[in-house]
Amino acid sequence: MSEFQLVMPKMGESIAEATIIRWTKNEGDSIALDETVLEIATDKVDSEVPSPKAGTLVKRLFNEGDVVPVNAPIAIIQLVGTAAAPKVSAPVPQVLAAPVKEIMSQVEAAKAVLSSNAGARFYSPLVLNIAKAENISMQELETIQGSGSEGRVTKRDIMSFIENRANQVAPAAVSAPVQSAPVPVSKPAPSISLNGGDEIIEMDRMRKLIADHMVMSKQTSPHVTSFVEADVTNMVLWRDKAKKVYEKREAEKITFTPMFIECVVKAIKDYPMINVSVDGQNIIKRKAINIGMAAALPSGNLIVPVIKNADMMNLVGLTKSVNDLANRARGNKLSPDEISGGTFTVTNVGGFGNVMGTPIINQPQVAILATGSIKKKPAVLETPMGDVIAIRHMMFLSLSYDHRVVDGSLGGSFLRRIADYMEAWEPNREI
Repeated sequence: MSEFQLVMPKMGESIAEATIIRWTKNEGDSIALDETVLEIATDKVDSEVPSPKAGTLVKRLFNEGDVVPVNAPIAIIQLVGTAAAPKVSAPVPQVLAAPVKEIMSQVEAAKAVLSSNAGARFYSPLVLNIAKAENISMQELETIQGSGSEGRVTKRDIMSFIENRANQVAPAAVSAPVQSAPVPVSKPAPSISLNGGDEIIEMDRMRKLIADHMVMSKQTSPHVTSFVEADVTNMVLWRDKAKKVYEKREAEKITFTPMFIECVVKAIKDYPMINVSVDGQNIIKRKAINIGMAAALPSGNLIVPVIKNADMMNLVGLTKSVNDLANRARGNKLSPDEISGGTFTVTNVGGFGNVMGTPIINQPQVAILATGSIKKKPAVLETPMGDVIAIRHMMFLSLSYDHRVVDGSLGGSFLRRIADYMEAWEPNREI
């Protein structure tokens, strides 16, 4: 008899575990090649897990709602052409007992690691083993500031914590007992009183993840926001002329988003230290320019699909990528790879009628741009005949950046350069 272990797939960089939302197959059910066996969710995207082999589902190793590490076995599938699969109510045949026992031991070990993570963060088995060996409680572990991806505690972080703790030696002789300093803990959330008619709405899973991600970003990066006002009249006039031609030729619309992204990419090339991430006390300078674009979902939540290697695309390529990702985001059809790997993010608060915003950095990036609504306003223009007042299309740009590595000079100059590229848009440009 031959069986296959279906494992929890890795759903993108920095993803260490996933939650089982729903099993679409019961024990004893037949499974076709590439047929979905279960649905899972990570902190980035929901996805289906297909079976790479045809057969019969013999055993589900986790329940719905369980959080499972990547690469851990989650199901046993008896392959097509082998002995008949056991029914759901029947015990596992003796010939399967040994492999099942081995797999279940792996599952229990994985569950033990996950149950140890009673805090708000995921800890790797290595970090947990070091903590256990050094008698570091989970409460102490929660106080360690992680320098890894999404604030996770690395081996270097916990070893530094141990070294610092060892150096905090009390004086040899004191006249009174010395009390150790209390372990800093997060302040409890303020109590909320309810009044008549108030409605309690539980956050959905995505809103909880967004909330955690936003709090983590503010705790990780000291945010600074700079603003400029750009005259985008040339962009507006060009798009008014080009949009009908483009739609007739390409059978899709051209929005301002790809035009904004093109200007952002040019500015990143001029100021590459905006395209970085922070890893502890190291700065990772990214080679690829991958632009995330915040997209609103019908539920009201936001998701950030990523245009990979945006610097390699012309305006038509950017437009097609923007339209494709936005359409599939609204239909919940994005793959995990399409929402990971971003190095800089653009969000359009103007789409909601806002003139400007102070966006929160999308970790582990160090900057995010918000584009406001475009408004007609009187502006002073310098001409050879003197200054004149004219009606222009104006827009505010807001750049939030991580002040650990982006100072005001870099952040302000980069933002101004984006505005310069927008204002210098060629009105007679061919599409």
